[in-house]
Amino acid sequence: MQDQPKSLHFQTALQIAHLIETRQTTSRAVTSYFLDRIARGSALNAFTEVFTEEALARADEADRALDEGRVLSPLHGVPVAIKDNIEVSGTPASAGSLSRLACVSSVTSAAVKRLLEAGMVIVGKTQMTEFAFGLSGQNPTRGTPRNPWDSAMHRAPGGSSSGAGVAVAAGLVPIAVGGDTGGSIRAPAALNHLVGFKPSGGLISADGVVPLAPSLDVLGPISRTVDDASALMAILSSVDADYELSAPAKSGHGLTSVGTTKVFVLDEAAFPAAMTADAHRVWRGVLDNLADAGWELEEWSPEDGLGIGQLSERNSLVIGYEGYREHGHLASDPAQPLWDVVRNRILAGGDISHEAYEAAVAQRTKAARALTQSIGPSGVLLMPVSGHGALPLDDEDCRHASIGQFSRAANYLDFPAIALPAGFDDAGMPIGVQLLSPIRSDARLLLLARAMAPSIRLEQRAPELGFWGL
Repeated sequence: MQDQPKSLHFQTALQIAHLIETRQTTSRAVTSYFLDRIARGSALNAFTEVFTEEALARADEADRALDEGRVLSPLHGVPVAIKDNIEVSGTPASAGSLSRLACVSSVTSAAVKRLLEAGMVIVGKTQMTEFAFGLSGQNPTRGTPRNPWDSAMHRAPGGSSSGAGVAVAAGLVPIAVGGDTGGSIRAPAALNHLVGFKPSGGLISADGVVPLAPSLDVLGPISRTVDDASALMAILSSVDADYELSAPAKSGHGLTSVGTTKVFVLDEAAFPAAMTADAHRVWRGVLDNLADAGWELEEWSPEDGLGIGQLSERNSLVIGYEGYREHGHLASDPAQPLWDVVRNRILAGGDISHEAYEAAVAQRTKAARALTQSIGPSGVLLMPVSGHGALPLDDEDCRHASIGQFSRAANYLDFPAIALPAGFDDAGMPIGVQLLSPIRSDARLLLLARAMAPSIRLEQRAPELGFWGL
């Protein structure tokens, strides 16, 4: 058996799975390697719970299965982290809130069961914005994870799946499961130079997940590559889903593998938020790179009622209304130790009328149909994830509002969306872009993203981790 390569923490989940399956290493050795990195990188504050003994036991089970000739999935034996609101029986499910520290799960979520059935090793739970209500990733009550791309300044890690993004970016785990209600997978992916995939609703069961807005909440992967995301999606996808999704084949990375070269590009005049000069530089570079690679880019301007900002505002209304119904009792109790910013966001949902909520819900289907008709059922729309890279934290949590303005539209439409790493701003912070496509076109979107990704991310760069003891 070969020794662990020093760069194991920056290999993809599928590469690690191959090492395990071909017996170049074992799941136990890999799991021990990442558990050690989690312990040494504790200053990053990426995890709320670490399942050391349980993870090693699961790794041993994965190795025994291989000894018996059973490969349970393409990610057999690979360590994975899950967001703090995903329940595991017998463990706390705080959903990022001190008010829920005493809440111990009596159930195990459907997503966790699928991970375990696939032979994956769950190493722990990751930090998140309190109740998933915020996109910068701030959580002053439980501790905000450190964005590993800047050791000198505490910048936003991206939220609400903040710990998941930091854990993968810093090589504490090869892949993670996050949640997305208004951009909460794509934000940490974009701010950490990663891939983040938000699927269509209903593809992954939300049973056993502490909700924010049940009609919008979805789970999905945060990973290094589109292939890793696809492999994890194939594991997480519910057996009763009425459409299939599987990991892409190992061949066919280019244009011919997806049968189209056309990509709709959101007109800059229709951007819902301003971009910094360096973020705009990255955006224009992405368009130039795609055009040079042979992609046909067509500028797209939304019709009345389909503005990305308008759709995002409606999504915020739905989050506010449903979030208050879920957590308003806690926010209304001054004795509960909630962060004031999140408390006020929840309480604001109590002022939203039922009529306004019903109107926003009713408009979702109409808007999705209209946008699908505009770009076509097989169309894909390219736009930024944010107007900037990770900025320093601010007490009022206002600096990263552009993430929601760009990203929440996909949740409102129930469109699958994927964030892809694109470049870096002048401070060396990652900048991402995202692709959206019509409802239940998840598999096709992943194939398109896989084909486009090499032309979008031209520079391979990793954060300097020496400061963090890694």
